[in-house]
Amino acid sequence: MTSYERAKMDRIRRSELSTPGHSVKMIGKAAASDADMVFLDLEDAVAPSAKVDARKNIIAGLNDLDWGDKIRSYRINSVDTQWCHDDIAEVVTGAGANIDVIMVPKIKGPREVWFVDDMLTQLELKLGLEVGRIGIECLVEEVEALQTIDEIAHCSPRLEALVLGIGDLSASQGMRLGHIGVTDGENALRYPGDVWHYARHRLVVACRAAGIDAIDGPYANFASPEGYERSAATFSMIGGVGKWCIHPSQIESANRVFAPTPEEIAEAQGAIDAVAAAEANGEGAANFNGMMIDAATTRLFQVTLDRARQCGLIA
Repeated sequence: MTSYERAKMDRIRRSELSTPGHSVKMIGKAAASDADMVFLDLEDAVAPSAKVDARKNIIAGLNDLDWGDKIRSYRINSVDTQWCHDDIAEVVTGAGANIDVIMVPKIKGPREVWFVDDMLTQLELKLGLEVGRIGIECLVEEVEALQTIDEIAHCSPRLEALVLGIGDLSASQGMRLGHIGVTDGENALRYPGDVWHYARHRLVVACRAAGIDAIDGPYANFASPEGYERSAATFSMIGGVGKWCIHPSQIESANRVFAPTPEEIAEAQGAIDAVAAAEANGEGAANFNGMMIDAATTRLFQVTLDRARQCGLIA
């Protein structure tokens, strides 16, 4: 395993901050933020007339700013657009050594992932970069992608994460929603629950099976931290590991929600220790805080400790 492969395994994506590629000021603020990952956007956040010039801003930002230990990423335009090829060729040529991940939107199947993968291989060979060093993260925001998500999740060794792009997915599915990621208010009267329940579970299961990260999409109402936190907590509970932040004010919530609390860590360690003690005494189960726990419980609590270790909360 190469150093880059190890780095990819250790990457943490509790918070992924979206940053418009046309704004030098916002790129600078993103580099100084506490986000685990920043993606500089060439797609939806940038008007068609500004996309070409935005590439220069992204190259300069990746090369000249101090990103600390953040995952450095940028989002290209979709493969079926006139901008995609040059989004990859120009930015990787200009800043390839400082790119960790390329985000690919609006995929429908493995074909789009293979296209980006092949382009990256050619560019890495041409530029003298280690082949496979730049990872790929894909947005699941078309019904075709949700339908073939298991195939997508396994289609490339570069693939590090899938993101549920609930805005475009809502449109692709023909859903009657007014705001991205928001189910509060009048929407709750029409659908009293998580309208993305199925899609979220499909994404998490596919990602877990493939050994990649499952990331939740944006919550548009950044004036409602409570709403954002509820959305993040729901996704975390079913196995997701991070969420988009469309505003810097959402970063703290994401970093906190997608990491175990000290109380959760202590409970997990206590339960594991109790089962180990019971097994040492020849018993198959233990009584812990009034609950009967066994090896299956140990596996469940080990998830918490593994996550805490990945987040740097325990050694």
